[in-house]
Amino acid sequence: MSMSRIRKEVDAALLAFVDRQRPGLLAISPELAPMLGALDALLAGGKRLRPAFCFWGWQAAGGREPREGVVAAAASLELLQASALIHDDVMDSSDTRRGQPSVHRRFQALARAEGWSGHAGPFGEGAAILLGDLCLAWSSEMYETSGVARDLIGPGRQVYDLMRTEVMCGQYLDLLEGVRGAGTVEAALRVVEFKSAKYTIERPLHLGATLAGGSPEVVEALRAYGRPLGIAFQLRDDVLGVFGDPAETGKPAGDDLREGKRTVLIAQTLERADAAGTAVLDRLLGDPGLTPEGVAELRAIIEGTGGLAACEEMIERYAREAADALAAAPVNGEARIALEELAVAATSRQA
Repeated sequence: MSMSRIRKEVDAALLAFVDRQRPGLLAISPELAPMLGALDALLAGGKRLRPAFCFWGWQAAGGREPREGVVAAAASLELLQASALIHDDVMDSSDTRRGQPSVHRRFQALARAEGWSGHAGPFGEGAAILLGDLCLAWSSEMYETSGVARDLIGPGRQVYDLMRTEVMCGQYLDLLEGVRGAGTVEAALRVVEFKSAKYTIERPLHLGATLAGGSPEVVEALRAYGRPLGIAFQLRDDVLGVFGDPAETGKPAGDDLREGKRTVLIAQTLERADAAGTAVLDRLLGDPGLTPEGVAELRAIIEGTGGLAACEEMIERYAREAADALAAAPVNGEARIALEELAVAATSRQA
């Protein structure tokens, strides 16, 4: 069963769900069409990693046909992800997402184009928050109506609820580190674990295995693989946020630096920087008007101090830990191959 086939099935399930919702929104008011347009644009992109890990967690735990309900339940994670991205972009004042304007910027542009008399900024942010809330509500609805057997949907809901709690707590911790500026590797890793690692890989695997009625041994084996892989995934994303190609990442070069994100990469750099380097980091990190020259200066410090090399070593170490856990996991051959391929996709140096 090819990875591309699962992605197509997830895309189809997601499109079908949103299309079923469309008439209800437009019946409330045709003026809600821009909300749907913004959601359609956002959902058109993305790697579908969370649904993929959920599906293969189900397969690894002995999931049996028919699988349509599990595909729909897994696809609902993309609506949860859309909610998280929309809200994250508002909090970070991000201009772009997946190579196009972020949702709040899209609504701000709409207000200006229409010549409305109110302030475009608050309108755009408010509209984006509401669309993110709608996606959160729809993620629950899509999961609950997926068609998975009722004796399995309930235990899975407990995992789903835990995942949502963890990612929101992780987001708060991320905001806290940004304003507090502690800059320690330990604090940054705590954000990584709860904002990204569990949410992206560990919990989707856990959810899929639970929807298969998997044994506690299989569930724990998949979580032992998922947690370190999730950390490696986010560390790679942090590196790409500074050194990635905008054509691949969908965001301007150095956007994470402009947003002042206190990532593990930055924490590793601060631990190694001298007084002069620290002063430059304090001055430039988080400057929304950071120029390409400023980005280059920060990149040079990150590389020159050994911060980048330290982060790359962490990625390799966590990826090895995940590979060792998968090798020891009691999963079948097809699922094992798929999870090995997903590990490569999650930690690749490409976006």
